[in-house]
Amino acid sequence: MTPATLHVRRMGRRGEGIAESGGATVFVPYALPGETVEAEVTEGRAAIRGLLQPSPDRIAPFCKHHGQCGGCQLQHWADEPYRAWKLAVVEEALKKEGLEHPALTFIDAHGSGRRRAVFHGRRKSGRVTAGFMKPRSHDVHDIDQCPALVPALAKAPEMSRAFAGVLGDCDVAVTAVNNGIDVAIKAAKVSARLQHLTAVAANHSILGLTLNGEVVLKEGQPVIDAAGAAIPIPPGGFLQATAAGEVALSEFVTSNIGKASHIADLFCGVGPFALRLAKQARVSAFDSDKLALGALAAAARNAQGLKPISVQNRNLFKEPLTAAELKSFDAVVFDPPRAGAEAQSRQLAKSHLKTVIAISCDPQTFARDARILVDGGFKLAKLTAIDQFKWTAHAEIAALFAR
Repeated sequence: MTPATLHVRRMGRRGEGIAESGGATVFVPYALPGETVEAEVTEGRAAIRGLLQPSPDRIAPFCKHHGQCGGCQLQHWADEPYRAWKLAVVEEALKKEGLEHPALTFIDAHGSGRRRAVFHGRRKSGRVTAGFMKPRSHDVHDIDQCPALVPALAKAPEMSRAFAGVLGDCDVAVTAVNNGIDVAIKAAKVSARLQHLTAVAANHSILGLTLNGEVVLKEGQPVIDAAGAAIPIPPGGFLQATAAGEVALSEFVTSNIGKASHIADLFCGVGPFALRLAKQARVSAFDSDKLALGALAAAARNAQGLKPISVQNRNLFKEPLTAAELKSFDAVVFDPPRAGAEAQSRQLAKSHLKTVIAISCDPQTFARDARILVDGGFKLAKLTAIDQFKWTAHAEIAALFAR
């Protein structure tokens, strides 16, 4: 370690302050632009030892675990500069691809908190812990509360410790749904008797419990609502991080889809967009997750007043819908994982389509895919940042592309 006095020039896209020392770039976690800090520098990274000149934008974090838990990096930053930085992260990614864009709007979609999280449970030398990884570490920081989560998950750390006490090292994915809490556990070694797990579940009023994909307990079917339809969520199924985020993204999709009569929903998951779009148009939904497609199909069968929804199991990374296949649709919505949808974007760029809506959780892969669409004749017509992972470097993006 080398002691240094650092002046933080700007905020990097991963939520760390950036300074220079001896002509080299130094990343300074938990520092803000304009601050001067005393720090210990190791291989281009600094640990703050003192604030010589704090930023006027620095505020007191609301969580006592801030700085020790790697979950929320930016609780110490005032809201206005934080928002401006998150917008700048998106704009910078587009700028690197040489893309012009309309005014970028911002929606705070934290709502009542995040409805899903993965806790890491550990058992070592008779001590049981559960929490999130420490910053840039594989060590777990034990927590007793996470105020970033919805109130229904207030006892999730306690619950995760109880499961780790039974199983040893494990990852506990908790999801708050409309009618309770769903839990999916992954554990490398399973020597515990199942009744011990069900006893923990009973103490915490868990609706459903799976262990390494196998159902251990099912007191009821976990569901969420979309467009008046009840979606039966499969064990460990993907949902948007917050209910407010799902609503904000869905409103962007439905308000910008136009008068399309047949819509393709690509990377559809359990169908939060497809079900809402089916109020106005026929929808063909594609995904590689068979359980998610089954949930969507079940919700569609039991819903009232929706136009037909068809589902198809398809790996869109390896087998994107071709330009010829896309002739069947008036508009497309795609919401890929963090890796983006490069192969599918190339086919969209070759297609006749006039309306494409892209949802993304990564500014860099979004910008790459946007470049492909623009080169294919589309214009980036609307752009919104939707912040469901508040106080972190994650940015959700909703965009309308029109010819």
